[in-house]
Amino acid sequence: MANEQSLNVELDKELESAQKKELSAKEEKTKPGKYYVPSTDIYETDGALVVVMDMPGVEKKNVDIKVEKNVLLVEGQVDLSKYESLRPVYTEYNVGHFTRSFSISSEIDSAKISAKMDNGVLTLNLPKAKEAAPRRIDVG
Repeated sequence: MANEQSLNVELDKELESAQKKELSAKEEKTKPGKYYVPSTDIYETDGALVVVMDMPGVEKKNVDIKVEKNVLLVEGQVDLSKYESLRPVYTEYNVGHFTRSFSISSEIDSAKISAKMDNGVLTLNLPKAKEAAPRRIDVG
């Protein structure tokens, strides 16, 4: 019942759109189009860090993920041709590509990073290296 009340309170509030953070001029890309920083959540489990990124309009085939020199780089390209003929009457956000990078420590096993894309949401699983994973020590 408490959850229902909480949900009703949330539904009664006016919806507010979050503003996309656009990359600055010093971070410009060579491909045409605007680039935005995707909204990201990171949480930790016993064996991994999980990174969840919102990249609306990006298809799985247009996601590029690289690890180089302890930097995880994620880029998502939107097919801008889908929007060329549209003449919006009202919009709350601009269409553009996404890019974000993270420094990763030696506690992450970069060889075992995996990714899944589902309806514009990218989920990265960054497993902890064996040495970094918590372990239980039995007392004898």
